[in-house]
Amino acid sequence: MRKIVIAEHSGFCFGVKRAMNMISDVSTEYKNMPICTLGPIIHNPQAVEKLRNSGINVIENINEIDKGVIILRTHGVEKNLMHKLENKEITVIDATCPFVRRAQEYVVKLHKEGYPVFVIGEKNHPEVKALKSQAKNNVTVIQNESDLKNIEKSKNTKIGVISQTTQDLAHYKEMVMMIFDYYKEIRIFNTICNATSQIQKSAVELAKKVDVMFIIGGYNSANTKRLYELCKRIHSRTYHIETEKNIDVSIISDSTKVIGIAAGASTPDWIIENVKNYLKKI
Repeated sequence: MRKIVIAEHSGFCFGVKRAMNMISDVSTEYKNMPICTLGPIIHNPQAVEKLRNSGINVIENINEIDKGVIILRTHGVEKNLMHKLENKEITVIDATCPFVRRAQEYVVKLHKEGYPVFVIGEKNHPEVKALKSQAKNNVTVIQNESDLKNIEKSKNTKIGVISQTTQDLAHYKEMVMMIFDYYKEIRIFNTICNATSQIQKSAVELAKKVDVMFIIGGYNSANTKRLYELCKRIHSRTYHIETEKNIDVSIISDSTKVIGIAAGASTPDWIIENVKNYLKKI
């Protein structure tokens, strides 16, 4: 009989659960007012669509709303947008993940203490944009080694370093060691979320024991893509899917005895369950 195993740590992390609970509370408290989120509350199209069907829409520009309630996404928002929202007569609910908030506070702290700041992360990710805005003109986003090589070497200059919360810890450590070749004084904070590390570790361990591995999560989810990349290095038969509809049944052969499932931190339990049930029927 074919066995289906779900990684011990899969699906919604603390920050996402908190945000979704906040949305539920807001829906009850402000049920007679228009409610929206600034950008997708999380990077999962199915969860966002479910919210839209319940009357909670997504806006990309704060000029699209003049009344009602706006919920700020888990990734945080840029500082200038926060100032603009304060001048509007709307109710603002901040669902920024506490781990992201902590990273923002470290950027502010380093900036005040005179440290230019490196953020190890993805330049166009909303979390990184929000981090960068905490100390404008004093933050540089470093994604890989080539970015670091483009920076002028200055061994007499001090630097502060933090990470996007969903980065791979091994990559962060690797980048930090490279930075040591460039700067004399370095102040480092580990801002990678504990849940991210747990999810990655349990998925990688499972990938070593299965015949085929499915990573569930939005194609626009940075943490899910990173989860897929880590598992793909371990097991070549690793596939990134959003829902059960993306499963190619031809990859599950008669020799497939154990199927592994792991999910990104923004993947709802009901999607994981749908994938599991679909695989059982094959």
